[in-house]
Amino acid sequence: MVSHNDLELSDSDYAVRIVLMTKVFGIDAAERYFEGLPLTAKTNETYTALLHSYARENLTEKAENLYERIKGSNLSLSALTYNEIMTLYMSVGQVEKVSVVVEDLKRHKVEPDIFTYNLWISSCAATLKIDQLRQILVEMRHDPGFGEGWERYINLTNIYVSVGHLVNAESNTLVVEAEKGITQKEWITYDFLIILHAGLGNKERIDQIWKSLIMTGQKMTSRNYICILSSYLMLGQLKEVGEVIDRWKQSTTTEFSITACSRVLHAFTDIGLTEKAHNFKTILIQKNCDPSNSLEYN
Repeated sequence: MVSHNDLELSDSDYAVRIVLMTKVFGIDAAERYFEGLPLTAKTNETYTALLHSYARENLTEKAENLYERIKGSNLSLSALTYNEIMTLYMSVGQVEKVSVVVEDLKRHKVEPDIFTYNLWISSCAATLKIDQLRQILVEMRHDPGFGEGWERYINLTNIYVSVGHLVNAESNTLVVEAEKGITQKEWITYDFLIILHAGLGNKERIDQIWKSLIMTGQKMTSRNYICILSSYLMLGQLKEVGEVIDRWKQSTTTEFSITACSRVLHAFTDIGLTEKAHNFKTILIQKNCDPSNSLEYN
């Protein structure tokens, strides 16, 4: 495309090339390509593509520096840019920074999308900020970007937050909706529901949500696997922990991360749950995933 003078590359073409170069040649090559672009090609799309590449590699410092550079530009930003940095913070466990990014988004008068709300809700659930979570649901209800069809999902989430379980009505259950093939954009989030039910000790509901997530056939992220792993581990369900690890290792879409598992080990050890940490390490070793071989764990 570049060699044909009659073809004019669009911002999207440049952005796609940055992502592809990261995957094929590495992040250094993508950086050099981006910096070599003419000023007119350094747009919201190309900046966000490089930010996505940093986030994908969990390069927090580089991502934060680029994020500040983007905010200091005169570019018209979209929710996608903010979603990328929030996704990174969720992936590396810095969930407390998500709300700060949301404040940036609002200050720049950028409209949040469903993924913005998804990440924001997940971060509140992970830090057990239930009151703030309720406020987000109220905000979603008044967001003109969400039609009447969203009302039932918001109500459903409110039920989880308030009483810890769904009303006994088949037409309203999360499991039934998942089996009907609801798309990714129609889910507020799975992760925070799993976390809340783990806190309530409600294994049956966690089983149902996890089964529903599998049945949607959508790509799972490392965060999804870590969320369900740590929840089952908290409840002492070691058989299920092993099954989740097996599924993750067999996944063709999300590579198994021993580093992420090492972070779970550290977290359980740091808060004094040494027995659970020991059990988890034993299972990992049985699955040929010895965390002692992880540089970060050492």
